[in-house]
Amino acid sequence: MINAWGVTDKGAVRQQNQDGFYFEQYGADLTAGVVCDGMGGALAGNIASQLAVETFADQLDVLRDNPPGDPLALLSGASEAANEVVFHRACTDPGCKGMGTTMVAALVWEKTAYLLNIGDSRAYHAGEGGITKLTRDHSLVEDLVRRGDISPEQARTHPQKHLITRALGSEARVRADLYETELRLGDFLLLCSDGLSNIVTDQELLYEILHGGPPDTCCQRLLGIALSRGAPDNVTAILLEIL
Repeated sequence: MINAWGVTDKGAVRQQNQDGFYFEQYGADLTAGVVCDGMGGALAGNIASQLAVETFADQLDVLRDNPPGDPLALLSGASEAANEVVFHRACTDPGCKGMGTTMVAALVWEKTAYLLNIGDSRAYHAGEGGITKLTRDHSLVEDLVRRGDISPEQARTHPQKHLITRALGSEARVRADLYETELRLGDFLLLCSDGLSNIVTDQELLYEILHGGPPDTCCQRLLGIALSRGAPDNVTAILLEIL
């Protein structure tokens, strides 16, 4: 069995919420979720994330009647369809020129999580062994960390932290990173936009998920922490619990 909860909020500074999210439980042991963080101006960022989430969800409708077959191929195909829709809108609507969105998605089938990411929205695994970031940010500072030019601690406050190197909808084709990880009973999977991960540390995420209170209030508690610290960006989170 898989439980799922989600929350999104414009934060304490932004006038509009340009994040989008979706999760659906297709059966007792089959759940999918996606978080998108739009970019490209006051209107366009919202459109990019909305189109991406809606298209992605439409592509996963096949799960209502069939098992996933090849989960990673299904996620990849859904992201490609979303990229095509967002890119076409960006090319044909002058008000949407240059828009794009991040995407992090998960399909949890029985005890396996299949993951996809484009940009700097993240997936985390939390359990008795601690918390692990499962995805790799497509961002300038992530590249600097990987090269050893800056430390992970310096990356959290780097002035160019928000510059991403890959986005859905910014080009005709986009390459998504795909991951697969095994889960155990009692484990959690967190999908979130950088509006949460930039404000709340990994250890704070772990504490709130495992010890902060009931799982069904975790997303609200994490949002509350972000808001209490000024939440300069939109905040979105989806939490999945493996039972």
